[in-house]
Amino acid sequence: MFFEKSNLYAANGYMVYVLQPSGAVGYGQKFSSLHVNDWGIKVADEIILGVKTLLTEHPYIDPAGVGCTGASYGGFMTMLLTTRTDLFAAAISHAGISDIASHWGQGYYGLGYCSVAAADSYPWNRRDIFVDQSPLFSADKIHTPLLLTHGTVDTNVSSGQSMQIYAALRLLNREVELLQFTGENHGIENYDRRSAWKKAALAWFDKYLKKQPQWWRNQYGPK
Repeated sequence: MFFEKSNLYAANGYMVYVLQPSGAVGYGQKFSSLHVNDWGIKVADEIILGVKTLLTEHPYIDPAGVGCTGASYGGFMTMLLTTRTDLFAAAISHAGISDIASHWGQGYYGLGYCSVAAADSYPWNRRDIFVDQSPLFSADKIHTPLLLTHGTVDTNVSSGQSMQIYAALRLLNREVELLQFTGENHGIENYDRRSAWKKAALAWFDKYLKKQPQWWRNQYGPK
C-alpha cells in the first residue's frame, strides 16, 4: 500500500524519501526488535536527522515544502513527529494511534499488539510510554497542518484514535481535518472510497507543499 502511494506521489511531482529507522523489517530480528517499548523515542530522532541530512545533501529540495505521511504505526509516528518538530509543512496520518493507553485497551488488536510492542509494560507502570509518548498528550505542541483519515470500522486501530486528536487540535485552533471512510477497516478497500482517499492526500499536500489549494477547495470547500 505504501509503495503504491509512493509511486502516486512521484507521478504528481513529489520526491519520495522512504526511511528504514530502528524497528523496521528487513535488517534482521535484532534491528526489528528495537521498537519494543520505544514507541518513537529513537525513531523520531532518526527520521528528523534523516530528513535534515537529505535537505543538506540535496539543496535543490525546498525545505519549506517537506511533508510526512504514514499509516497505522506510521500514522502514530506522523502524529508524534508533529509534536517534536516543525520541520514538516504538512502531515497526513492514516489510522494512527494518538493515545497509546486507550489503544492498549481497545478493539481486537490493541492488547495483542501491545503485548509485543510494549512487552511487560502497562499504563499503570510505564507512564513514560503510555502518556509521554502519546501524541494526544502533546497536542498543544502541534503546529503542522495535519490531515487525519480513518475507516469507521477499523478493528486494528479504533477510529476514536483519530477523532480524539482531531477534537484536541480543533480546540487548540490548529490546522486539522478528519476524513472518515464509512464501512472501511484498517485499509481503504472500496474502489471509490480508496480513490477519494488518495485524491484527498494529494490535494492536502498540494495545498501546503506546493501552495496550490485549488484542488482541496474544489473537493472540500475553502477551509
